[in-house]
Amino acid sequence: MADDEMINVDDINYAIYTIGKWENSYEINQIGLSSEIPATKNTLTHVKFSMEEIRNTKFSSSDKIVNGFVAIALHLNPKVQDMELEEVIKLEEEEYQNILKELEGLELLDDGESIPLNGEDYLIYKLEKDCHVTKSTPANLFTINYYNNELKKIEDALD
Repeated sequence: MADDEMINVDDINYAIYTIGKWENSYEINQIGLSSEIPATKNTLTHVKFSMEEIRNTKFSSSDKIVNGFVAIALHLNPKVQDMELEEVIKLEEEEYQNILKELEGLELLDDGESIPLNGEDYLIYKLEKDCHVTKSTPANLFTINYYNNELKKIEDALD
């Protein structure tokens, strides 16, 4: 891979993010817990699709059917575990609507632009099909370092 390799921001084989903060704070929706903010139309579409897939996945909890975000939060988030199920369901819906508003308000790179693959302005993931799943792999050293730091934070939080 050449150091000056450029990629088109509309290349569907890459997900491109900036590092940032969401306007709102989130407890349930994993998209809002990340500091990865979509930087392209394709990435934004992929994020929305992922949220819909998680929300459309159904689980049973306390004799109620809940979506994937609620189920994950109930298993992993101690703050949510202390809440009544109806509160969690309502909070997930509020977070989902807020994230959609935030996503719609993002300033995205123009589809005609190109960016350096090995730059440090964007997190870039290579997207590849693995059976029926899309696998994202950090595509440059900047993204690998960011990804490894995020994994370390998660590991430290679990200790």
